[in-house]
Amino acid sequence: MLDQYIPLMITLVLAMGLGGTILALSLFLGPRRPSAIKGEIFECGNETSGEARERFNVKFYLVAILFLVFDIEAVFVYPWALVFNESVMQKSDFTPLLVFGEMMVFIGIILVGLIYCWRKGALDWNR
Repeated sequence: MLDQYIPLMITLVLAMGLGGTILALSLFLGPRRPSAIKGEIFECGNETSGEARERFNVKFYLVAILFLVFDIEAVFVYPWALVFNESVMQKSDFTPLLVFGEMMVFIGIILVGLIYCWRKGALDWNR
């Protein structure tokens, strides 16, 4: 039973070992030449301006939430496609029409949310 997890454990141990080894080697072998320029704050190649605790527009958060919603939708489409394939090949107890209908309900709910955000102006950047 636990034999199937041995390759996963080996991979995890090798990944952590390699990461730790690279960090240790850079710590011990890497050059240390601090300077005033290296100590400055770097922000995408631009000089820093303003406070770090500046307030953001709510639309940034709305776009982030929309991204998460549609990202989660994309994550659910892959397992659904597998179940739909099994139902078409008649390897499961579900009919293809039922599985397709469930996905249409799911996409409909997501679409209602998108229409709501659209009407509220979350996607309008010109306001």
